[in-house]
Amino acid sequence: MEEILNNLTTYGYIILFFYSLGGGFFALAAAGVLASIGKMDLATSIAVAFAANFIGDQALLLFTRANRHQMMEYLKKHRRKLAYSHLLMKKYGTWVIFLQKYIYGVKTLVPIAIGLTRYDAVKFGILNFLAAALWAVTIGVVSYLGGKTVLSMLEKAKENPWVLPLVGGAIIVAMGLFIARAVRK
Repeated sequence: MEEILNNLTTYGYIILFFYSLGGGFFALAAAGVLASIGKMDLATSIAVAFAANFIGDQALLLFTRANRHQMMEYLKKHRRKLAYSHLLMKKYGTWVIFLQKYIYGVKTLVPIAIGLTRYDAVKFGILNFLAAALWAVTIGVVSYLGGKTVLSMLEKAKENPWVLPLVGGAIIVAMGLFIARAVRK
């Protein structure tokens, strides 16, 4: 366990950056927990996750704009999620740019959906900057504050190692069902 923590301390920011290009929720939460025990710096973790998340969404929007026809081919499999992203944009407008940071499974589709429309790229950039900053600070601070609780739960899980995979599986199934239900609507 100590070797894993040392590796995360050494390579954690690099892993956090690359993971945050496409989302980064779990990596930033893990960095916040590690910061709570002094293995990573919270401010640096938030800054790295913010920068990568902002860059990732901007790059996705610009890539979609430049390669619209190729993206449409790829998105044939994801038409329902793309339609859901469009409906969210119509219903909530610019707030979707903020909300999409927290919705697993939709996070990467919103910049793609916006890239397929004529939505102003500069306006998206400004809103994406603010949304990425809010997302990074929120997830980083909350995971930092709850870090000791999470670690104590992991210590208790060592006594019953079957509990953690069971709880993790239940959370994944619940999230999958929630997303599938939302997309069907």
